[in-house]
Amino acid sequence: MKIIKNGMKNGMTLYKNILWAVLTLFIVAAVFSLLFETGKKPLELTMTGLVEKINKGEIQTIVVQGNDLLIDLKNGDKGTAKKESESGLSQTLNNYGVNAKALQSVVLEIKDQSGFYFWMNLLLPILLPLIVIGAMFWFIFRQAKSGAGQAFSFGKSNLKMFGSFKDRISFKDVAGLKEAKQELEEVVDFLKNPKKFLEMGARIPRGVLLIGPPGTGKTLLARALAGEANVPFFHISASEFVEMFVGVGASRTRDAFATAKKAAPSILFVDEIDAVGRERGAGVGGGHDEREQTLNQILVEMDGFDRDSNVIVLAATNRPDILDRALIRPGRFDRQVFLDLPDIKDREEILKIHSKGKPLAKEVDLRKVAVRTPGFSGADLANLMNEAAIFAARNSRKIVTQDDLFSSIEKVMLGPERKNRVITQKEKEITAYHEAGHALVAASLKDADPVHKVSIVSRGRAGGYTLKLPLEEQHLRNRTQFLTDIAVALGGYVAEKFVFGEMSTGASSDLQQASKMARALVTQFGMSEKLGPQTFGETQELIFLGREISTAKNYSENMATKIDDEVRNFIDHAHTAAKKIVSSRRKVLDAIAKALIEKETLEQEDFNKLVGQFKLKPLGI
Repeated sequence: MKIIKNGMKNGMTLYKNILWAVLTLFIVAAVFSLLFETGKKPLELTMTGLVEKINKGEIQTIVVQGNDLLIDLKNGDKGTAKKESESGLSQTLNNYGVNAKALQSVVLEIKDQSGFYFWMNLLLPILLPLIVIGAMFWFIFRQAKSGAGQAFSFGKSNLKMFGSFKDRISFKDVAGLKEAKQELEEVVDFLKNPKKFLEMGARIPRGVLLIGPPGTGKTLLARALAGEANVPFFHISASEFVEMFVGVGASRTRDAFATAKKAAPSILFVDEIDAVGRERGAGVGGGHDEREQTLNQILVEMDGFDRDSNVIVLAATNRPDILDRALIRPGRFDRQVFLDLPDIKDREEILKIHSKGKPLAKEVDLRKVAVRTPGFSGADLANLMNEAAIFAARNSRKIVTQDDLFSSIEKVMLGPERKNRVITQKEKEITAYHEAGHALVAASLKDADPVHKVSIVSRGRAGGYTLKLPLEEQHLRNRTQFLTDIAVALGGYVAEKFVFGEMSTGASSDLQQASKMARALVTQFGMSEKLGPQTFGETQELIFLGREISTAKNYSENMATKIDDEVRNFIDHAHTAAKKIVSSRRKVLDAIAKALIEKETLEQEDFNKLVGQFKLKPLGI
C-alpha cells in the first residue's frame, strides 16, 4: 500500500515538473519577445530606398555592423538595411547612384561585431530550445531516480541528529524533577569522563528508561539532556521503525544503532518505545510479526554493546506495564527514571518558567494558582498559562490578571464557559441549590477540603461545579476522609430532594462517584470492619494484542452479597450525615443558593464571608 501511495505521489510530482517546464518555456519566449520587440518597429529599407533618402538629405547616421546597417533618420525614426556582403558600403552606395555631396552630410560609423555577440546570435536560437527540453527531462529523470531510491531506502532509519534548535534548553529550564535530573546528569558525566568510572570497575549504563504519566516532561527532559551533553544526540520515534514489510523495522534498527556507534560517545533517544516494545507473543502474527522482529533486533543491539561502549540508549514511555520483560531487564535498560506529577512547590516553579514572556499583573500570586492545580502535569500548567494569556488578549488587556489564571484553571479542568446556554429559571434554582448542597456539606465537615469556588455557570458537560482543594499535598487517605468525600458528593442530591421534594438527573455523576468510592473502600482498601482487612477481586494480566488488565471474581456469591451490603452501609452513613447537615442548616443553604442565583459565582473569600455570618461549627462524620 505504501509503494502504491509513493507511486501516486511520484506521478503527481512528475506532472507538476512537466507543467513547470512548459510554463518556463513560455516565460522564456515571452521575455525574448519583450526584449527584441519592444518599442516602435524600425523601417526596413532596401538599398535603393536608402540611396533615395540619402540624396534627399533625410539620413543623419548610418552604423555599419557587418552586413547590417542601423539607420537614424533626421525625423527621429529608425531604420535597417543590408548591404552586399562582397563589397564595402561606399562601393555599394556608388553602384546604386548615390550623390557624393549628399553622402558627405551623412555620419558613417563602423562597429565590429564582437565574437560573443556573433556566436550568441548564431547559437542561441538553436541552444535555447535544447536547454529547455533538457531541463524538462532532467526533472523527469530526477523524480524517477528519487522514486527508485525510495524503493530501496526502506531499510534506512529516519534518524535525526540534535542540532542548533531554536528552543534549545538545559536542565535549568526544567522545573522540579530533581531526582530525574540527577540521574541524567550522571549520564552526561559518564559520557564526558568515562575513564574515572571504568577505573573503578563501574560499567556505563547501556540504557536509561524515562517512565511517567503523559505530560510530566519525559521528552522535555530528553531535550534538556541534548542541550547539556556535548556529544552527538540522535532522536527517533519508535513508530518510525515499523513498516508493513517484514524485516524493514529490524533493518532500520540496525542502521540507527550503527549510526550512533560511529559517532560514539553519543546518545540515542527513542521516544514512545512502547510502540515496538510490547510484550512478545501478544500479536496475531506470532514470531513473524514485524513489531516483534523489530523488538528482537533492539534487544540484540542493546545487549551487543561492548563493555566500554560510549553509546547510551535513552527511551521514554508512559506504559511501562506493557513493555517486554527482556527489554527492561538490567543489561539493557539499567536505569529506570520515574517522573511523578509535580507537587505544589514544583508547580509554582513550573508556572514561573511558563510565565516568562507574559506580562503579569503585580497582584498575581502563582502560589494560589499552584494550590488550585493538584494533579496537574507540567503540560497542563503550560496550557494553563497559555489560556490565561489568551483570556487577557481576548479582552483587549495588556496584562494577565489573577482572574485570568483562575478562569484558565477551570477551563483546563472542565472546559470553556457556556454562558449562552439557555436554561429556565427553575433549572437555575435547582442548579443553585444542588451546588449549595455540595458547598454546605463541605464547609460543615471538619475532614473535608476547603471550598475554593462555587459556580452555576455551565462548563463543558457540567451544569455547575464546586471546587474544593486540599491545603497540603496528600499521598495517603483514611476511611474518614473517604466517607467525608462521599457525603460531599451526595450533598447536591440531598439538597435537591430536601428543597424540591424530588431529584433531577444532575446528580447522576455524583452518585457514580460516591458508589465508586464506597466500593473501593470495601474491595480494594480493606476498610470494612465487618469483612476485615482483605481485598476482593483478583487483578489479572491478560496477554492478547498487548497486555491488558482485568479483574476476576475470587469470592463466593454469599460474599458478594455481604460486599454489596457493606457498600450500601457506607453510602447510607454518608447520606445520613449529608441529610443531617442540610436539614439543620437550611438557612445557610438558602443564603448560598440565593447568592449563586444573583452572582452565579462565589469565590473562596466571598463564600467564607457568607458562611461565616452563620458561625458554623465543623462536624464529624
